[in-house]
Amino acid sequence: MTPTQRKVLAALAACRTPVMGMRVYLCEHCRELVLLYNSCGDRHCPQCQAGQRAAWLEKRRRELLPVEYFHVVFTVSHDLLPLAVAHPRVFYTQLFRAVQDTLLEIAASPQHLGAAIGGLMVLHTWGQNLHLHPHVHVIVPGGGLSPDGQRWRACPRGFFLPVKVLSAVFRGKLLDYLRQEHAAGRLPMSGGLSHWAEPKAFARWLSSCYDTDWNVHAEPPEDRPPEQALKYLARYTYRVAISNDHLESIDDGQVTFRYRDYARGGRWDRMTLDADEFLRRFLQHVLPPRFVRVRAFGFLANRRRGAALARIRQLLGASETNADVPVDLASDRRPCCPYCGQDALRFIGETPRPSLKQLIAWTYPPKAPDSS
Repeated sequence: MTPTQRKVLAALAACRTPVMGMRVYLCEHCRELVLLYNSCGDRHCPQCQAGQRAAWLEKRRRELLPVEYFHVVFTVSHDLLPLAVAHPRVFYTQLFRAVQDTLLEIAASPQHLGAAIGGLMVLHTWGQNLHLHPHVHVIVPGGGLSPDGQRWRACPRGFFLPVKVLSAVFRGKLLDYLRQEHAAGRLPMSGGLSHWAEPKAFARWLSSCYDTDWNVHAEPPEDRPPEQALKYLARYTYRVAISNDHLESIDDGQVTFRYRDYARGGRWDRMTLDADEFLRRFLQHVLPPRFVRVRAFGFLANRRRGAALARIRQLLGASETNADVPVDLASDRRPCCPYCGQDALRFIGETPRPSLKQLIAWTYPPKAPDSS
């Protein structure tokens, strides 16, 4: 395991246990002591995403526009998975770049929308059975600003951009960006990839990736009204490789979990794996440190968002903000007493969180010397 993977497993193992420290409350209604163990806060932890999702929704809710929204998914060819495993930071950075540039280029073309668009991208790296399956979810308003910035050009109802064109352009851009990274020495090939170390060999391999069509899927998000698009995106924004409710049992070193089998119409099925194999699959989805997995582009990019949204609302004759968008912030409410159910807990003390060094030492204690 890499140091980052060790840190993630240590955090998940200690999450909401005494090891992570606790806050102590006294219920002023029933006089019971209540111990609330700290969460780890790691972005790969399935227990720690609800609060982050609510906070993210609160920030994004004022950015919605009164237009149709589309959900676009860009899936990477499985031929490229060795690069994603060996160089995740470079590979996923170029994946984001290819998705963004493809959408901006095709939308700006006079043959299509002829407008400057914006959107939010979310990286997922997993499939339903925890195998590596990199893809990017994009939620994008159905329209954009005209080149002179004086008009809002809306997409036809129910149609965003042609997916076959998006697929071909996306494939070409990602392969070209990877070729440039290899030429610049940022994709060193060693070990099992050493046969691609020479630029010509790498180029020949990339050329073979043009032989198959890449999957791009676009649709309105279940015909949801604009005020629901944000919650729809939030479902994807703070997902992890597997959630707690999909885990069914851990018995005799075997892990059984539920998953949707989309090859069989999306029906639920079960899979049982050795614990080591389960952890190996899970750890494939641990992202590099400080890697940003939710990104905005176009008129929703951070530096342009405020002015661009104000201009678009003006053109659409819409209100300045969407303050009335309902957002579920239940996870931020004061905790209730688990004994009497009353909102009457008074904070009286806490135990400290462990340092990262202490947490890793608890998770990976030193092995006893071999007596032999």
